[in-house]
Amino acid sequence: MSPTQTKSQNQNHAKNQATADPAAPDTLAIDLRTAVMRTSRRLRVEATGEIITPGQYTVLALLNGSGPSTLRDLAKSEHVQAPSMTRIVNALADQGFVTRSADPDDGRQVRVDITDAGRTVLAEARSQRTAWLAQRVAGLSEEDRRTLSRAARIMQEMSGR
Repeated sequence: MSPTQTKSQNQNHAKNQATADPAAPDTLAIDLRTAVMRTSRRLRVEATGEIITPGQYTVLALLNGSGPSTLRDLAKSEHVQAPSMTRIVNALADQGFVTRSADPDDGRQVRVDITDAGRTVLAEARSQRTAWLAQRVAGLSEEDRRTLSRAARIMQEMSGR
């Protein structure tokens, strides 16, 4: 779906929201997508910190979770061009958060791995994100927190976790 179609769909949704059934699959899908995207964006911006960028955070998280990877595979995972991933990895390497080496299976490829310093900065960024979100959740009523807890479990199930 193009950005224009999405914008039009959101505008139509806003007009019809007052009369639409909020539990209807299409209406709920738009509401969930919007809420998830806005929250994700805020988490990325508010809680990444000054040490690493949101893109660098994502690369560190991928390497921490999946182990060493080639630049090509990282770029593919993040849906970016190889030169963009090279810039991200170069910045991380300059800070000592990743190492680069020749891929043992294909010496033409560069393999990237997270360092202990990278794991530390990743843990700090995750703590910041958790603290930012926890602060917002703490301001909710107990009933709303229970509702969000249930919604979180449902969303994890929907995403195959």
